[in-house]
Amino acid sequence: MFLILIGQYKTSMNKLGMLFLHCLHTLGGFRLKNSSNLTNMEFDYYKYCLSTYQKEYNRCYKQLQKAYKGKASLEKKQDEWAKESQKSAIRVSVMKGLNEIENPSVSELWSALYRVHLYKKSGIKDLDTIQKVINADESWKKSSGHAFEEMIKELASLTLEGTDVSIILQRDLNTLIKAGELDNEPRDISWLKDQIKGNIFDLYCIVTIGDKKKCFGCVQCKTSIRNRVTRDREPSLHAMQSYFWSIAFVLDGDFLKLPKFKAMVNGGSKEFPTNGWHGMYVFSEKESADRIYPIAVDFELFKSHAIQAAKQWKEQRQWFNPEWKTV
Repeated sequence: MFLILIGQYKTSMNKLGMLFLHCLHTLGGFRLKNSSNLTNMEFDYYKYCLSTYQKEYNRCYKQLQKAYKGKASLEKKQDEWAKESQKSAIRVSVMKGLNEIENPSVSELWSALYRVHLYKKSGIKDLDTIQKVINADESWKKSSGHAFEEMIKELASLTLEGTDVSIILQRDLNTLIKAGELDNEPRDISWLKDQIKGNIFDLYCIVTIGDKKKCFGCVQCKTSIRNRVTRDREPSLHAMQSYFWSIAFVLDGDFLKLPKFKAMVNGGSKEFPTNGWHGMYVFSEKESADRIYPIAVDFELFKSHAIQAAKQWKEQRQWFNPEWKTV
């Protein structure tokens, strides 16, 4: 639960800078009096922000609650009210502080407001403790992501053994390119270099033709479909438009039960009319849903699809477009 709160207030704090700039712009219509005798000699910015933040949060929340007459989920509305009240509390606290404190230190005011916001979200006042949890959370995300990529590579390599298809890490593809051992066309090589430079994909699919290695596929590995999925869809589209096989492996596909996320993969909606990947392989799924496939640890389904994709890519790459699908 605490890590969820960490993610929530990290997202909130990323928006605070933009909100602060907005406040400064709106101060043109907010008279700066500096006449309330709040001098900044040993001024307690934290105590001031704690009071103003809480008062404005409560005022805004009660106002939204009182005005509500709908029938939507109360839990959902309460979450919306909380977000709106937080933004209002931040905005008003900054504006009141700049207006009421004599010769205010903007940096101290902002820092105190940051501490108040974290405290209100997590219940923890000590910034060192909060920072340690943030660091631990970031370390987990990075380490677990890399571990998942290497697990996919190992499982895929086991099932593909004895075929002309293999799957490699990004760093291994980079090594092949630098050594001049990748036999793709110069246009492909240039495109792949850009993907490596941008750290876009996690793994790549290789087909060996004679003694030549060619890259024919790009792979994304995600522990959760919700994690950056909208941003990941765009490079996948670019890969398919460049006539590469574009697929993804997902550990937790619970969000694929939602129509929006399913359409991101399969297409067919107004927002996502076309498919976002050639295929998505999900450990938590039990049944196929168009381009969404359940995957077991034997990776047999993936093996069949990879061999089909390599064959199509070698023999009729001009038809290897986003609409191409395995059988």
